[in-house]
Amino acid sequence: MGPGPSDVDPRVLEAMARPTIGHLDPAFVALMEELKALLRSAFRTENPVTLPISAPGSAGMEACFVNLLEPGDEVVVCRNGVFGDRMRANAERVGATPILVDDAWGDPVDPNKLEDALRAHPGARTVAFVQAETSTGVLSDARTLAEIAHAHDALVVVDAVTSLGGTPLETDAWGLDAVYAGSQKCLSCPPGLAPLTFGPAAVERVRGRRSKPQSWFLDLNLLLGYWDGDGGRTYHHTAPVNALYGLHEALRLLDNEGIENAWARHARNHTLLRKGLERLGLPFVVREEARLPQLNAVTIPEGVDDVATRRRLLDEHDLEIGAGLGAYAGQVWRIGLMGYASAVRNVRHCLHALEAVLGERGGS
Repeated sequence: MGPGPSDVDPRVLEAMARPTIGHLDPAFVALMEELKALLRSAFRTENPVTLPISAPGSAGMEACFVNLLEPGDEVVVCRNGVFGDRMRANAERVGATPILVDDAWGDPVDPNKLEDALRAHPGARTVAFVQAETSTGVLSDARTLAEIAHAHDALVVVDAVTSLGGTPLETDAWGLDAVYAGSQKCLSCPPGLAPLTFGPAAVERVRGRRSKPQSWFLDLNLLLGYWDGDGGRTYHHTAPVNALYGLHEALRLLDNEGIENAWARHARNHTLLRKGLERLGLPFVVREEARLPQLNAVTIPEGVDDVATRRRLLDEHDLEIGAGLGAYAGQVWRIGLMGYASAVRNVRHCLHALEAVLGERGGS
């Protein structure tokens, strides 16, 4: 029950144990087409350019920046946690100039600050933000931020690594131009794949570049030769066949449950966990209306040893929760309720374990 990877559904593990076949085998090509359709359903989009990058979610982030930005571009980066700052680092590495919109850790991105930044920098062509900031458990209003960006003729890049499958994400309805995620969070799949979707405006930007992307492996034009080939796919790389078996099964399970039902399940289990955490005197970092149901950040009580408590939870109760990152290191715990792990049985187990360990002085 940490911030990821989440528990993997046994059916996903079973799917990954199937015999490996060639990445250009006709049977695997058919599975690739099913994968793209299932990903479109999860992202709530009709975008033809929807595919999994053969690398972790961080590579999905990098794929967006290396394809959509060129040296000298201005990009507004909204930063309210660790992963917003990684966006800044990606922008700098491609030679772009990041314009930072900073909010306090635990606060959602402020739309008014974004508006001010775009007015002050009319040349900015792109806005990047994290919808679900994993380091703090805060949810930003992706729809409103996208509307502001588009009003200033800027594309939006959205980090949905922790949100995909766990909280509402409407790629088409909200006009999100480029969205990336990870396989290891609410999709309940092992880490190592980065689902990605590019809308028409983002694809047009890629095709109209003045220079080639600095990454050969993440060059979308080259990747599409493999993922979009009609019976004659171009060899690009040896796709992780068994990992893609797993993602395919995870997306089938999500499709069977129904994406809106999955969102509702995460919300219900968050409510149950919240009530229990409050009874234990563990206050949330994020105000109620901006909390992520699948990532619950709570303040560590005064006098409680962070490391020793998490060690006891793991050793004595077989329970993993996450430590704080960056500015929150040693100050908060991050409790995940993601995908297959978002279940009433896990909520009860977590609360019982915390009560047992915190009931003893210092949690050590």
